[in-house]
Amino acid sequence: MITKPKKHLLSVIVPAYKQEKTIKKDLQRIEEVLKQIRYDYEIICVIDGRVDKTYENAKKVKSKKLKVIGYKENKGKGHAVRYGMAKTKGDLIAFIDAGMDIDPNGLSILLEHMIWYGSDIIVGSIRHSASKVYGYPLKRKILSWGYHVLTKWLFGLRITDSQRGLKIFKRKALEKVLPRLLVKNFAFDIEMLSVAKRLGFEKIHDGPVEMDARRLKYSSIGTGTIWGMLVDTLAVFYRLKILRYYDGHNKRKWRHDPDLNFKADIS
Repeated sequence: MITKPKKHLLSVIVPAYKQEKTIKKDLQRIEEVLKQIRYDYEIICVIDGRVDKTYENAKKVKSKKLKVIGYKENKGKGHAVRYGMAKTKGDLIAFIDAGMDIDPNGLSILLEHMIWYGSDIIVGSIRHSASKVYGYPLKRKILSWGYHVLTKWLFGLRITDSQRGLKIFKRKALEKVLPRLLVKNFAFDIEMLSVAKRLGFEKIHDGPVEMDARRLKYSSIGTGTIWGMLVDTLAVFYRLKILRYYDGHNKRKWRHDPDLNFKADIS
């Protein structure tokens, strides 16, 4: 008798901050895409600070597959994603930014690439040869390229873009990575990816996305933001390469937050 293979469960985290005008449509759009994929799914929307009506409007979406959670104070995207991941049940775990500057159809595209490559982690990249990008400001292109060069040199990641708000992880990678993480904001993505590589998850690939930057009102990037990104990134490098903070023997030094406790079981 041939045993039917277990169907994957995909958990999708949607971090949201000050998205009261669009969050309902965003969540509905994401679910429209997920209904078409070959896996079962759950959506976890994390409200990163109850500062407007984002939470209330997200709750208006009627779906048994959706859970809306959050907390009162804004703590940064990194914290929101980790908070959501700690509540997941899936063996594949993704996150996608609210706002829909990245087309959620990228979820299905990256899933297929992930299976084809046998990836531990796959990231959406605006520099992938098959990506489509509209209205991305020149200044951000230059800064994004510069940051890519810096992080490739520091961490040796063989991907073309680490900062897009669409990534998919195998659960076994996150079980090892999440308890070690510290960054809540600027360099959250690069910390996750570099720590995963450090722990032996070498199959980190990128795939195409469709990005329409015109959907977001990009503000100019201030010196403080650039400096914060640089400081956080260098701090990750220092902890990774010099202190070896993320290595297993330093487990007692890791900062544990009960709200970010990523359980190993899949219920």
